[in-house]
Amino acid sequence: MSLGQQLAPHLPFLRRYGRALTGSQNQGDKYVRATLEAIVAAPDQFPRDVDPRLGLYRMFQGIWASANADGEAQTSQSDAEGTEAVARARLARMTPLSRQALLLTAMEGFSPEDAAYLIEVDTSEVESLVAEALAEIEKQTRARVLIIEDEPIIAMDIETIVRDLGHEVTGVAVTRDEAVALAMEDRPGLVLADIQLADDSSGIDAVKDILAEFEVPVIFITAFPERLLTGERPEPTFLITKPFQRSTVKAAISQALFFDEATVPAAVA
Repeated sequence: MSLGQQLAPHLPFLRRYGRALTGSQNQGDKYVRATLEAIVAAPDQFPRDVDPRLGLYRMFQGIWASANADGEAQTSQSDAEGTEAVARARLARMTPLSRQALLLTAMEGFSPEDAAYLIEVDTSEVESLVAEALAEIEKQTRARVLIIEDEPIIAMDIETIVRDLGHEVTGVAVTRDEAVALAMEDRPGLVLADIQLADDSSGIDAVKDILAEFEVPVIFITAFPERLLTGERPEPTFLITKPFQRSTVKAAISQALFFDEATVPAAVA
């Protein structure tokens, strides 16, 4: 099997990581493209002594580190007034390594040992970096959250996670119409949306209706994330997979709010 064939199944998830890391679809995809170009240009530089997925992420981390060491902007000019300003304000209070450690372990599912390899630190440091990231993000972000989920047990679990993080739940919707009505009645600062809803309506359509009225960060929840990471635009920046780990939901919420201007405290903005 060629290297390209080995890497192909992992690309949608690398793109997810890139978007969560940068807070931008354009910028996340840019780093993924640069990673693939580097692999094509110098295939002998690809780490062959590790699992292909681990090697792919290691190459990505190298591109990311190099770009930021050179002072390259993390977002395009069109994003500069939005996510870049917010991210820079928050990053001023957080070490980049702690955020990468959080995403790699909680969202991408790497072990502490693998995460340590990817960000080039000792394994013993990963746990403390993750704790540091969560504590700092929780201090900086508080939001009112709308949950769109038709499975009662899952909805209750998500609601508990949201409240445990210190956020307020504005409502739980089980259909597209109910979701839009709740959003219009009590505008949330974050939306957590399932894809398939109780009346066979779509959480994607509900989100589109909401975004037509006002901007709000959205996290999609689905058992089939590859269906939303097709390469066609627009795609979700934040995406978690069913069945999910509580830590994954916490990481996704933290990252979504991390780039949301509405949750930047006056002392940070």
